[in-house]
Amino acid sequence: MKQETLRKIQSALPKEVTLIAVSKKHSKAEIDEAYRCGCRIFGESRVQELKTKYDPAYEWHFIGHLQRNKVKDVVGLVTMIQSLDSYPLALEIEKQCAKCEIIMPVLVEVNIAEEATKSGLSQTDAVKLIADCASLPHLDVQGLMCIGPHDSDPQRIRECFQKMHEFYLDMQQRFGADQLRILSMGMSDDYPIALECGSNMIRLGRIIMGEREN
Repeated sequence: MKQETLRKIQSALPKEVTLIAVSKKHSKAEIDEAYRCGCRIFGESRVQELKTKYDPAYEWHFIGHLQRNKVKDVVGLVTMIQSLDSYPLALEIEKQCAKCEIIMPVLVEVNIAEEATKSGLSQTDAVKLIADCASLPHLDVQGLMCIGPHDSDPQRIRECFQKMHEFYLDMQQRFGADQLRILSMGMSDDYPIALECGSNMIRLGRIIMGEREN
């Protein structure tokens, strides 16, 4: 746990930016320490790991690719699913949330870098999914999420994030800025560029949590 780095990041963040501490492959003790240092929302990308470390005292987001048969294990544990990437997944979230009588905030994941190794939708498919989800009463689409390009060139990263921010603004125009109000963009290696490009939610793991356990 890099306490001093975390404090510097927290003190520099604009008040409108939400920090998600990515706790994947980190122990519950490390999560507890991060909480004591001011982290309030933790992001997990593996269902079994989330179930093992879950603590109702903390707020949890699911940020990884979610299989439909795992939705029932996630609903009730997390306050947001950041990786909605298909209508069948949306229907399963709707089904499981209806059983629990809860409304699940979700973000639609966009593959803005257009990389075959990444999850997420094209911009065209994302528009359709947002529109389709309007008929699902137990889903609350609150914004968009993306992962930056696997590239060491800051200009390439900036171009992708600017493109994502432009798409986010277009979606706000189409569906309402009060409804689509979150742009989750930026991780340990690229979050400063993401913030420059308009992100209001960043997902930081290694830079604050340290190296992961094997």
